[in-house]
Amino acid sequence: MCSVMGEKKQLVEPRTLKGFQDLLPEQVIPRQRLLRVIESVFERYGYAPLETPALEYLDALLGTGGEGTNKELFRLESPENEPIALRFDLTVPFARLLAQYPDRLKPPFRRYAIGPVWRADKPGVGRFRQFVQCDIDVAGAPTVAADGEIVAVMADVMRALGVTRFVALINNRKVIDALLDGCGVTEESVQKHVLRVIDKLGKVGADNVRLELGPGRIDESGDPIAGVKLDDATIDRILGFIAIKGDTRAAIVAALEQALPESKAAREAVAEMRELAEALEALEVDEAHARFDPSLARGLDYYTGPIFEMTLPDAPQFGSVMGGGRYDGLVARFMDRPIPCTGMSVGVDRLVAALLHLGCLAPVKTPVQALVVTMGNVPKTETLKLAAELRGAGLCVETFFASRKKMQMGNQLSHADHYGIPVAVILGEDELRNGVVAVKDLRAGKAEREHIEDREAYREAGKTGQVTVPRSEAAAAIRAIVGGNSGTASGE
Repeated sequence: MCSVMGEKKQLVEPRTLKGFQDLLPEQVIPRQRLLRVIESVFERYGYAPLETPALEYLDALLGTGGEGTNKELFRLESPENEPIALRFDLTVPFARLLAQYPDRLKPPFRRYAIGPVWRADKPGVGRFRQFVQCDIDVAGAPTVAADGEIVAVMADVMRALGVTRFVALINNRKVIDALLDGCGVTEESVQKHVLRVIDKLGKVGADNVRLELGPGRIDESGDPIAGVKLDDATIDRILGFIAIKGDTRAAIVAALEQALPESKAAREAVAEMRELAEALEALEVDEAHARFDPSLARGLDYYTGPIFEMTLPDAPQFGSVMGGGRYDGLVARFMDRPIPCTGMSVGVDRLVAALLHLGCLAPVKTPVQALVVTMGNVPKTETLKLAAELRGAGLCVETFFASRKKMQMGNQLSHADHYGIPVAVILGEDELRNGVVAVKDLRAGKAEREHIEDREAYREAGKTGQVTVPRSEAAAAIRAIVGGNSGTASGE
């Protein structure tokens, strides 16, 4: 409660909605820079941007029978009393667009989309109800060469972000289907159960996967986990298959061919994997950065062909930072003919966290490259003029607005330090009179003073990295310090 003119005012408690997050500048700026790098790679491959509304009709998201998703939706009602909901991904709206604008989005068509999505799941650590997706998709390309291109884009994104150690893991729904069919596991619900269990391999280990494929097990909390109830011979065959390794993609394809039962489906699956291997080689995606992995089972009840996910060996705790695959059936929800599609999504929050951890993305609080600092009785208009000149030269420049008694130089430099502004451009009465400015590298001075305890030495160190230049050369002096481009992923 507070008092205004003798009356008590009821204040609203500032709080964030459960499962949502506020992003402050030091979180937003690295994300924006990362997304600019990613967009540039997407566009280099010919992907065009698309945007769709946050809200969709409920039947578009669920399918006419409500069977199309297991996602928890934020359901609403339009002013016309029509059932609607916030989109839970960017793929279903893309499928709608392909059916709604067939003459304008003629296949083959490449698109990318970046935007927030909403899921009313239970919030947890790193799990939010609103998050950003960053997708690319190719519609109308039945060849797995398109899947190879998606993997190539994933690899080029990692390189553009400065990551050298990364691995795209690749598998194929058709390969797993051929294996299960050959083992006599043909019932769809049982196949999906098997896929869900295989997908846990990296988290729970082979012994627990064996138990879940068989009778079931008790987890660490004491809760029972139902088993698939497969016999031992079938379990051995599945575990042996997903354990296949090889030095090259071709070697793994040969091993898969030997391990799969003889059938038309198996021959087609192997041929598709071999074609994908050839596409990756043609796209110059090397073996170290894209590996076939029969144990990969992400979303196999949704995907219809190749699947892939990007991992970081030096930051395994962040899991997959990109993932996707071929989904040839989704557009059929909206039209009477299928349109083959493949694509992938970047886990923006997870990728940002991983790159900050690896040092490939700089934590930055502000886009400002320089703060104009004034001393003495320099008119405010002169400060504004100098800032305008520097902005006209393409720099991000801030002036310090405060009451006159707070305009001391120490306050201005403290402001720069708080927000991590790297350069101070100092304009005093002498500088104004002589047509010069002092350009000060604040990071260099701070680094030199860090371990100094002697007062005089501390003051002298504060002069490090400071040069006086003609006003016309100020922009060049600033660029020499900041590296010329604040828009890179690293922020340098």
